[in-house]
Amino acid sequence: MSESILPKPVAVLYDWDNTLVDTWPVIHAAMNALFRHMDMPEWSLDETKSRVRKSMRDSFPEMFGDRWEEARDVFYASFEALHLDALVAAEGAAALLSSLSAAGVPQAVVSNKQGRYLRTEAAHLNWTGHFHRLIGAGDAARDKPAPDPAALALDGLGCALGRHVYFVGDSGVDMEIAHAAGLTPILIHPDPDLSGEFRNCPPVRHFDGLPAFHHFLTAEQRFI
Repeated sequence: MSESILPKPVAVLYDWDNTLVDTWPVIHAAMNALFRHMDMPEWSLDETKSRVRKSMRDSFPEMFGDRWEEARDVFYASFEALHLDALVAAEGAAALLSSLSAAGVPQAVVSNKQGRYLRTEAAHLNWTGHFHRLIGAGDAARDKPAPDPAALALDGLGCALGRHVYFVGDSGVDMEIAHAAGLTPILIHPDPDLSGEFRNCPPVRHFDGLPAFHHFLTAEQRFI
C-alpha cells in the first residue's frame, strides 16, 4: 500500500505485551523459572524477546510435548506472582489511548496473553474503558496470527475487517495477523530488521515508539 492512500482508521487494534505495556522482564523471569523446573537451559533476555511470539496453546506443546500442561501451570504460577507489580505502561500509551477515545475512534486489543490476565492488567492500569474489547489467547477459535481474534475484537462495531482498521504491534506475529485479516499493519519497534522477521509480512508504516505514531495520527494526517 502506498503512503498516499493510507486510509483514515475507523478502528484501531493493538497488541498488548511490549506494544502498550512493557512486560518483557516479567515474561523472561517466568519463562526461566519454568526452564529451571523443567531442568532446561535458561534463555537470555534477547532470546526471550526473539522466541516468545505464539500463544501458549500453540507454542508449549511444541516446546514441552506431553508435559506442556504441567509447563503451563508452572509458568502461570510464576507469572501471577509478578505481573501486576511489574506492569509498566509503554511510553506514550496512555496519551494515545486517551486521544483516540476522546476522538471517538473505537479501540480494541488482540493479544496472545491469556484473556483473564490481559483484562486484569488493563483494569489495573484503569484502561478498560478505552477498549471495545480485550481479546486474549483462547477467546477466539484460533489465536493470533489467525484472523479470528481480530474479527472477534470488531464484533458489535458494525465494522468489517479491512484496510480501514489499523493493527498496531511490535512483532512479526502482529504483522502476520494484519496481513491475514486484510488490516493495515503498523509496526512499533525501536530498531526492526525489515529484511528478517518482517520480510514476508512488512508493515505499511514503522514508528520507533507510540509517541511517533500518535504524532502521525494527530499532526501529519489530521486523523484525530
